[in-house]
Amino acid sequence: MAVVKNRKGNKKASLIASAAIAAAMTFVGIESGRAADDWPSRPITMINPFAAGGPNDVPARMFAQRMGEVLGQQVIVENVGGAGGMIGAQRVAKAAPDGYTFLVGTVGTQAQNQLLYKKPAYDATKDFTSVGLFLEAPLVLVARKDFPASNLKDFVAYAKQNGSKMQFASAGTGSAIHLGCALLNSVTGIDVVHVPYRGANPAMQDLASGRVDYLCDIVTTAKPQIDGGAIKPIAILTDARSPALPNVPTAVEQGFDVKAYTWNAYFLPKGTPEAIVTKLNKAMLAAMHDPAIKQKLESAGLRIVPDDRATPQYLDGFVKSEIEKWSGPIKAIGVQID
Repeated sequence: MAVVKNRKGNKKASLIASAAIAAAMTFVGIESGRAADDWPSRPITMINPFAAGGPNDVPARMFAQRMGEVLGQQVIVENVGGAGGMIGAQRVAKAAPDGYTFLVGTVGTQAQNQLLYKKPAYDATKDFTSVGLFLEAPLVLVARKDFPASNLKDFVAYAKQNGSKMQFASAGTGSAIHLGCALLNSVTGIDVVHVPYRGANPAMQDLASGRVDYLCDIVTTAKPQIDGGAIKPIAILTDARSPALPNVPTAVEQGFDVKAYTWNAYFLPKGTPEAIVTKLNKAMLAAMHDPAIKQKLESAGLRIVPDDRATPQYLDGFVKSEIEKWSGPIKAIGVQID
């Protein structure tokens, strides 16, 4: 009888413990809900995982100001550069899921680094909560001004016949400029020697002087050289023309399914409450719809995405598709970083 009595006692204790745990979990859930309802109650940090003054910095600061106005709290841009954006992205992945730290993610931080690095510091598909895609920066294929082709069809035909004599430049191995041309080469079936430079400026200088044959640069930085006649535009490497270069046809228009562009999207740490995600997404949309912001960015060659591509659900699938899209070109160049 003593044994039975102990079992009953253990069962009762277990029930009490279970009830206590359930009550605690309910309390935590209620408190979490209250925190989400009150968010934001203090300034928010937007992590730009690249150095100040870079191409991501201007749109980040424009959006931060407008989003802060909508949210009623200051949004502070903090530049955390290093390892191709991985250090800043990792910081957000490991931050508390309370909505007070979020990431300006890019094709580099969320897709290309997952393939370039042997041991990425995070899993882009598992360690973040998607907020929304908001900006694209198309690449443009530009050639030396005396290149014997002015459209993509003739460019590809010439490169297939003379590829062994040609060189294309980039801002460095594994850079967005390098991978953009790697994707172009892969889709069109051309094989040309890659010449990596220490940055985009020296690469562009050598293209303008005719030392290399072509490169794939962001419209924003290539436009001054194009306007000055120093280099020749061949194609916008996406499916929509750039407002900054309206007379340059796209690769898709010219019969080649090449879509090479950098992009910006917001990500929160995994586990951030849905109510916070929704509020941050609404603030992002307000910045996207701001006429002054849109005009400034589009005149620089950037593109605000349509609203139906600015949802958390779209971004979840988009990141996975970008990793898949870049896997082939990155494997083809045979580069992996320790």
